Amino acid sequence: MKEKELRRSMAVFPIGTVTKLTDLTARQIRYYEDQELISPDRTTTNRRMYSLNDVDRLLEIKDYLTEGLSIKAIHKIYHNPEQADEIKQALAKEQMTSLTEEDVRRILYNEFLTAGGFDRGPGEEPRF
Repeated sequence: MKEKELRRSMAVFPIGTVTKLTDLTARQIRYYEDQELISPDRTTTNRRMYSLNDVDRLLEIKDYLTEGLSIKAIHKIYHNPEQADEIKQALAKEQMTSLTEEDVRRILYNEFLTAGGFDRGPGEEPRF
């Protein structure tokens, strides 16, 4: 193992520092550990210690969740590499078919008309 890789895998950060680096709560981090997405080292007093690799993985998990993946899908990515590409391709395809800004504006415009009762025909009562 190269020195750089060795240093990145050294568990030196307590959970408080990791929460600041990742903007995740300690509870979220422990949940990801329970889901076997990360596995921090433990001290002799059973305190969790995280490496830079763990921090990177937590940030990656956070990104996957933001992109709409479930914990189960993320678990598959890390534990079944043969399914990882399939999941990532499906995610990329879904993102390509997402709404454009124009679509969002049109939908909001129609919602405002409906909510304000301006979409009714002549002589119709407002729908509330």
